[in-house]
Amino acid sequence: MEKVAFRPNQKQRIDGVEVKPLKPIVDERGFLMETLRADDEIFKGFGQAYVTAVNEGVVKAWHYHENQVDNFVCLVGHIKLVLYDCREESPTYGVVNEFFIGERNPMLVQIPKRVLHGFKGISAPHALVLNLPDQAYNYTTPDEFRVDPHENDVPYDWARKDG
Repeated sequence: MEKVAFRPNQKQRIDGVEVKPLKPIVDERGFLMETLRADDEIFKGFGQAYVTAVNEGVVKAWHYHENQVDNFVCLVGHIKLVLYDCREESPTYGVVNEFFIGERNPMLVQIPKRVLHGFKGISAPHALVLNLPDQAYNYTTPDEFRVDPHENDVPYDWARKDG
């Protein structure tokens, strides 16, 4: 299993979630960092690539996809990416995972179908997140199902955890 920045109280990874540690290749010109390759074991296909920004302290959550697999990489800044396994048939039903990803902890997190997910910006002024989903967005019938970020049955509190 890869070394991942789990919170100490996390006991297991949600079934189907994959993590790929990323390795920047640095020289005096800057760096290059591959995120996802067609020959990676975890590659599921290519639908599109998009970047989203999240301001510090803002929560962009919750949603899931019936047919789409997401591949998140935080390119600029840092986010707290949270996953909740709401699949009743899953062996990890009810499990919550937190990943702290970004410039100082570069990784790709692959989120399987039907796993609720969202993220919070934890760096100023914002973070930039690249998603490489395996399917293109369908404008006519979007494969996106939303849950309110705070008023819901998800056993998760987005507040900062000091201590």
